[in-house]
Amino acid sequence: MEADWQEIQQFQLPASDANGYGPAPNIGALAFDGYEELLWVGDYHVSLHFLRPFACKSGANLIVRQGRITSFAGAQLERYTSIRAHEESEGQVLQFLFNERGVVSIASESVHYMIRRGLTQWNNEHSSMKRLCCMIFIDKGASLLIAGNQGTMLKIDMGRGHVLEEIPSASEYVMMKHSRYICAATNTGNVDFLEPSTLNVIRTWQAHSASISDMEVSGSSLITCGRSLRQHGPAMLETFAKVFDMKTMQQLPPIPFPAAAAFVQIHPRLSNTCILGAQNGQLQVVDLVNPNTSNMVVLGNFITHFLLSPSGNIWAVADQENMIHLWGSPNKPPSFNDVVQMPEYADDVEPVQHMSIDEDITIGMPYYRERLVSAWGNEQPWEVGHLPLKLDPDIERSLRAGAGFGHFAPNPGKRLRNQTQQTRLGNANAAVFPNPKFLSEKAKELENGHGEGRRISDAAEALAGLSFAGATREDVPWYYMNVKIKYGKYGVADFDFRAYNNTTHSGLETDISNSYLNALLQLFKYTPIIRNQALHHVAGSCLDEDCLFCELGFLCDMLEKASGEVCQATNFLKTFGSISEAASLKILEEQAPQSNLDVRASAANRFLIDKFALDSRRFDPPEFNMDRLLTLNAQMTMRCENCHNETYRRKPSLMMDLVYPDLHAATRGRTPTPRFSDVLKMSFAASSQSKGYCKNCRKYPQLSNRRAVIELPSVLVLDAALNRSPKSSVQLWANIGWLPEEIGITIHPGGDIVCHEGENLQRFRHHVNVTVYELVGLVADITSMQGQKSHLASFVNVAISESPPSEGVERNNWHLFNDFLVRRVDKQEALRFAPLWKTPVVLSYQMKTYRHAVDDTWTSNPDISCLYNEGSLNYFQSNDLGFALRAGLEVPQPGFHLAIDAEFVSLEQEEIEIKIDGTIEVIRPVRQGTGRISALRGGGSNEGIPFIDDYIKINEPIVDHLTQYSGLSAGDLDPRRSTHALMPLKIAYKKLWLLLNLGCTFVGHGLASDFRTINIHIPKSQIVDTVTLFRPANEKRRLSLRFLAWYFLDEEIQTGNHDSIIDARTALRLWRKHQEFVEAGVLDQKLMEIYRDGPNTAFKPPAEFEAQGGKIGRSRRRVAGTDTSRLGGRMTPEMQGGSVGSSAVGTPVGKGRREGEGYFGSPLK
Repeated sequence: MEADWQEIQQFQLPASDANGYGPAPNIGALAFDGYEELLWVGDYHVSLHFLRPFACKSGANLIVRQGRITSFAGAQLERYTSIRAHEESEGQVLQFLFNERGVVSIASESVHYMIRRGLTQWNNEHSSMKRLCCMIFIDKGASLLIAGNQGTMLKIDMGRGHVLEEIPSASEYVMMKHSRYICAATNTGNVDFLEPSTLNVIRTWQAHSASISDMEVSGSSLITCGRSLRQHGPAMLETFAKVFDMKTMQQLPPIPFPAAAAFVQIHPRLSNTCILGAQNGQLQVVDLVNPNTSNMVVLGNFITHFLLSPSGNIWAVADQENMIHLWGSPNKPPSFNDVVQMPEYADDVEPVQHMSIDEDITIGMPYYRERLVSAWGNEQPWEVGHLPLKLDPDIERSLRAGAGFGHFAPNPGKRLRNQTQQTRLGNANAAVFPNPKFLSEKAKELENGHGEGRRISDAAEALAGLSFAGATREDVPWYYMNVKIKYGKYGVADFDFRAYNNTTHSGLETDISNSYLNALLQLFKYTPIIRNQALHHVAGSCLDEDCLFCELGFLCDMLEKASGEVCQATNFLKTFGSISEAASLKILEEQAPQSNLDVRASAANRFLIDKFALDSRRFDPPEFNMDRLLTLNAQMTMRCENCHNETYRRKPSLMMDLVYPDLHAATRGRTPTPRFSDVLKMSFAASSQSKGYCKNCRKYPQLSNRRAVIELPSVLVLDAALNRSPKSSVQLWANIGWLPEEIGITIHPGGDIVCHEGENLQRFRHHVNVTVYELVGLVADITSMQGQKSHLASFVNVAISESPPSEGVERNNWHLFNDFLVRRVDKQEALRFAPLWKTPVVLSYQMKTYRHAVDDTWTSNPDISCLYNEGSLNYFQSNDLGFALRAGLEVPQPGFHLAIDAEFVSLEQEEIEIKIDGTIEVIRPVRQGTGRISALRGGGSNEGIPFIDDYIKINEPIVDHLTQYSGLSAGDLDPRRSTHALMPLKIAYKKLWLLLNLGCTFVGHGLASDFRTINIHIPKSQIVDTVTLFRPANEKRRLSLRFLAWYFLDEEIQTGNHDSIIDARTALRLWRKHQEFVEAGVLDQKLMEIYRDGPNTAFKPPAEFEAQGGKIGRSRRRVAGTDTSRLGGRMTPEMQGGSVGSSAVGTPVGKGRREGEGYFGSPLK
């Protein structure tokens, strides 16, 4: 501790009466507030009353009257609150305790709890409170334990102030401290150690022979000061401070203090340092580890109270004249607490402006920067009564006057007894956004002739005027709400996504971890330069599992091919969640679900752009490098404030934070309100101060940093940075038209920047040095409704990424992307912000010259080498080397058919909610992962032979392998144990993506669900699905692959576990069979026959039907292979020379590879 302490403030308590003429009150209790910068004083005064005239000294009564509880703010001791908390008859206030909500004070017969502004929360005057002295918090602050010179301790609930329990005490306690035990000092000089949970005494220590004046706890050490009995005379303060170790329950050597210790305090920051005080004003600072080391401080007054602040920076001393002295060190700030929290004050009353009655004054409507208490939303008011009933005309006609008062009429009998008409309005708290009906419900209504189901567009007009979050009706349109997927009996396939999107631009699903990135991903997709680079990158040679730039390319291609159908960013978000850097930045939803969304989105945007640039740098040629297109090249000038030496270094950045000016000067009328171009210019030339090493003066002085721009990027990504700026900055965005659609930037020699917008931009637009940028889109933080969490939405001008208009007239086309809700909006709405519910997070500007610059040249020459590579992650454990196309002999192209099937495993079980009526609602469906993908040649001499059979390595725990349906068992997907050819999902996925973009046609059974789980979108023109081929338009039932194979191919499949190669081959043969039926002109007949015969076996093969307890009559039995005429006149040629009706054609995994066949040659590892 510092030895240069000095007095910084002294203060005399105010007079005891209201007129300020009475004597100064005495100080009974003194305490620092550990939560706010307050010093609390409990005072009292003594009156000498004579009972008769000219009474002698023996006839006088000494009356102690309770004073007030007073608080003083800050080191200046400004008076804050003053309240009489206890009855006058109770005497002085004895102790204070503090928590976040308020202050607890204790007197001899009551306990008082109030907030710091003086409002009473509760006051307890229990009959068992006779001579209270002390109190402590127990039960983690939920309860209060009080004791005193009485045989009972009381436990009080802090919430309500009720006495919870009366506990007999072993002694009468005058002081208590809380550590590992409750240390309770008795009035006889002992200390009882109480167990906190049971309040039983586990040890008693005789500290002093007479009494204890003060005690403190430091870790496991207890330090006491007290008095001892003398043989001839009163008890005297001892010249030692006693120390007791609560770990060993033994007394340690005392600390000598010749001046007689009356007070002891432990330094809050230095737990081994204590301060002993004597009544003569002498203080001694002692090191408990080395008691021989001490410092001495003399205050010079006779002191009655000594206290150390929670920060350790202030001493408070009360002397015999009831003066309060504050001592502090000039090297430390004069604060009571480490975190300075000043108390709350009443608002200053603004002076009334004088107005002359002769002046012409216009008074407008007031403008409020904060939300008013009276601004209730439509979900907050509730109904308080019935509307008046309209009298029934029959009753009104038959009314007769009563005897003296009123009228009466016979009951017309239109309602039951005690039945009345419902006149209440609808529930005001009901959901204002009607969920669309499930597709199965709509199909049922169409079948029953009830018309089409309800769609969101049908309710648009009714909902357009509704609002949320207490804003006005024009503020928050209904389509800004949090959208949520409802799962019907057919799962997500039953949800009507088209009700939320009738545009040709696809939205993204929610209910996926980290789906808050959906808005950012849409912004990247519709920025042409980023979209082009991502697609060129993914069409290249990159096979890195953690490459987010590849995943962005896959996602951009999927969104374009979907043309308005809903998509999901499952693979992108899964890869994002597996990157350790994202976890360290705390931008994953599972790490910080309650964090501010705008802060997390801002950090995620910066991380994604850096990761895209890194991935591009590793694999792309220089002309397609993201650094070249996104980097803002600047020179940083660092000037030493000590020697004024300047150094320079290059500082490129991929995005820029906006820096806002001081708005207080603008609001006072000194400067005009800054425009967006002014903020942008200030952001380019941002300066900062930091400490660093100067090589010139060889010191660590303050350095001034200033940025000078050298080269502008093609895409300017801006972070609104409102979460790191003054709160007043958001008011700039509230100005209508503040964000321009176009900006012009000029770089002058020396790196100075000039920004143009509006009319100024029109004058310099065609200047050779002006670079014009246009706003592609932005991501906004939306708080649409009370009770709903904040979410992100993007506003994008999709016309920038579309083909040029044929008529040559440029038009903007702004769209809102709210997850899977996509809607066209006008420019004014897209660029309008509201501080209460819509604030910007990220903006993307692109050079005007790149408008419509959609580059699809990657489709002409993609890198397809992975289709010809046989490989495996587990080369040494695998029994086979995988499959591949034959290089130079097989080239995927339009017209190339392939049969495909995939198997999946369960990664997460579904989350359900059981409602009060017993119904079950699916909150989150089962999450599946791709476990195996098999693809077979669909034509040629090798028709039916696999060229892809990839088992997928899964890097997360598998809940269920679904062996009965997938054929996968434990260990099949583990590189350390699997005997199959394992591949990363990235490589297996890229093979399918390449086949898709090469124009191949996919043949299979029930491919829609498979492609959804794989997270790829295949256009319907490139799909041949046997579910659709063998289903008439008027039939709802979809036939299983197993039943179709038995009925049309006379083949039993899936009798054990599923095998994706067998299933794919079966689908291929069914497609060929369908072609035969079409050629023979008997397709309709065969479809009618299968739907006629199917109910006999519940649309299952007989073996499966009978195994489940079904019975088939003899007349209905059919022996497989006996009726060849129904096969369209000829048999289907079997693969590899197999016979009709046989399922013995084995899966070519580990077998069937004969020497001399090129594509079964040596593997390319």
